[in-house]
Amino acid sequence: MAKLRIWAYYVRNAFLNILRNRLIHALSIGTISVSLLFLGAFVLLWVNVNAWVLQWGQSLSISVYLKDGIEKKSMEKIESAIKGLPGAEIRGFVSKEKAWSNLIEMLGSQAALLDGLGKNPLPASIEVMFEGLGRNQVDPKRIKGELEKMEGVDEVQYSEQWLARLEGLLYILKLAGFVIGGLLAIAVLFIISNTIRLTIYSRRDEIEILKLVGATDWFVKTPYMIEGAIQGLVGAALAFAILLTMYYLLPFKTIHLFGLPMMKIVFLPQGHAVFLFATGFFLGLLGSFIAISRAFRI
Repeated sequence: MAKLRIWAYYVRNAFLNILRNRLIHALSIGTISVSLLFLGAFVLLWVNVNAWVLQWGQSLSISVYLKDGIEKKSMEKIESAIKGLPGAEIRGFVSKEKAWSNLIEMLGSQAALLDGLGKNPLPASIEVMFEGLGRNQVDPKRIKGELEKMEGVDEVQYSEQWLARLEGLLYILKLAGFVIGGLLAIAVLFIISNTIRLTIYSRRDEIEILKLVGATDWFVKTPYMIEGAIQGLVGAALAFAILLTMYYLLPFKTIHLFGLPMMKIVFLPQGHAVFLFATGFFLGLLGSFIAISRAFRI
């Protein structure tokens, strides 16, 4: 019971400190939330790119681009050849007009850039998906070579070409994440430690009295540690709330390519959300520890 009363005193004191210096803490929490928001947004981007790489790695897709003015007979031969491939399924046919309208939709307000083009340069295409087969069971290079030899086929592209580029992007994102995360962590530590130092300075007379009547160093310091942890947690909660709001305000949750659903945008998984809150909490503890170490000359 005595320990519970002591911890209740620590928590109460921490909240009283925050209320007494609410303007400083509000500015500090706001800055922390912005820093953690950037970190959370970066993690969210990495989660989605990683999910897309895994998704594309489990299935192979091929886009067969057709020459303009292709004859019906050639079209039928191409479709027959595709259907004869093991595991191949034709997901859709995208006409030149549909490809053009999809491009205009994707560009949105920037669609006026296309006004200078004299004619529609986009080819019609057949979208093919291979499912139920491992990556070692399909030879996309061989399929590409065979289809490109057929009359009426202009070019064939397969998802593994894009997968290699996405894996390169994923590596860059991971590397940049460590750099940006480290810089943001240093910024959060700096903000929290300086905020706690200011509150300690504002209550230096009260601290001296507590020490004169026999209070131990950690009896005085613990509320400030809790104060820093609260700042970190509240900052993380605000960052998470903003990210969640932005996610739900997205006008779309699936990225379409040439009218076909290609990539689903997901929110932070539970483990990554916990990581965001834990980061705020531990940075708060560490920042306050740095502050009291300097203030009390530990």
